[in-house]
Formats: sequence, structure tokens, C-alpha cells
Amino acid sequence: MKRLLLSGLLATTLFFSSCDTLKQVASALAPSEYEMAAGLRDALTQGLFSGFDAFANPNSGNPLVRFAFPGDAAKIEKTLKDIGMTSLVNQVTSKFTNAMVSAVSSAKPIFLNSVKQMNLRDVVNLLITDNLHAATDYFKNTMSPQLMVAFRPIVDSTANLNGANREWTNLVNVYNKIPFINKPLENSLTDFIAARAIDGMFVSVADEEEKIRTRYEFRKTDMMKRVFGYAEQELARRKQAQQ
Repeated sequence: MKRLLLSGLLATTLFFSSCDTLKQVASALAPSEYEMAAGLRDALTQGLFSGFDAFANPNSGNPLVRFAFPGDAAKIEKTLKDIGMTSLVNQVTSKFTNAMVSAVSSAKPIFLNSVKQMNLRDVVNLLITDNLHAATDYFKNTMSPQLMVAFRPIVDSTANLNGANREWTNLVNVYNKIPFINKPLENSLTDFIAARAIDGMFVSVADEEEKIRTRYEFRKTDMMKRVFGYAEQELARRKQAQQ
């Protein structure tokens, strides 16, 4: 009887000891909030570099880096081409595309510093989520106003430098004189181009974040491998617990 009780006590002790060990292992595997923040920043930075690469090659077929007219773009472009302004349209499109490329290239430090300065609150919720663009959404919501303020002068200078503003003024003057035009074009597109370029960068960041969350080979740093691997396992565990 004593031997049986001793065996039971030993088994119970081993059980609780193994539970404690498992908890310690799980705790050791879980990255700290600092590591989670570092992994998220790595992912955002990688997404930004993907955007830089896209803007650096405007002829690669990426529609994000080709200037499009604001508002009803297709109608405006067709109207101008119908009245024989195809050459002017192409000239403006090309110059604004080049202005955007130059502006984004000059603004690299602004974008990268904005990631470093981010205060990632609720970092666990940003990492462990079904939202494949959670970190990008947070980045966009918190940093867009600051990026716009810093980025606008760069766009303005590059647009002036290559004569894009002058070409745009010529096009606007032609378009706004067309009879029955209900919505005249604005004279300055600096704000529009800045906003479009920033939106284009965020699209690239979001696309890269989704790849990092869903595909191991896109996790280029050890920190990303650690934190996003943990996020995958934790999401799977939570879903299993709900079933």
C-alpha cells in the first residue's frame, strides 16, 4: 500500500513538474514585447525597401508608380487625347512619374526614420492577429500626417526641377477651356502627388507584410523568423482552443 501511495505521489510530482517545465519552455519560446516590436519594425522596413525598388523602376509595369490624373482619370485622359493632346498627356505623365521617382528616392531617410520612431502600442495585438496588414495599418494611421509634411517640399522641388509643374499648367489651361467641363482641374498637384506616392509606399509595405506573415522565405531577419513564427503558432493554438 505504501509503495502504491509512493508511486502515486511520485507520478503526481512528475506531472506537475513537467507542467512547470512546459510553461517555462513556452515562456522561453515567446518573444518579449521588445522583440515583437523589433520584428514588426523589420517587416515594415523590408516593405519600404520593396516600395523603393518599385519606384526606382517606373517602367517595370507597376501601376503604382505611373502618374494618373485625379478624379475621373480615364475620362480626362480620353478627352485630352480626343482633341489631339496625346503628346502633351504623355509628356506630363512621364514628367510626373519621374518627379515621383526622384521624390521617393530623396525621401528614403524620412520613411525609414518614421519606422524607427514608431511607438508600437499593443504590440502583441499587432503581431498575433488575423489581419495580415495590421502593422502597416498602424504605421499608416500614425505616420501619414508627419510623412506628408516632410515629403511635400521634396515633391515640390523635384516637380519644379524637371518642369513637371510647367507641363501640368499647360495641360490644365487646355483642358479647362474645353466647353461643358463640369469639374476643372486644379493648378497644382504637389499635394496629390505626395499623397499618391505615400499611398503607393503603404501598398508595397502591406503587400510585403502579408508575404512575411504567410511565407517563411520572406522573413529575411532572424528577428522576423522568431516573432512571426511565434505568431503563427499562437494563432493556430488559439483557433484550436476555440474549436
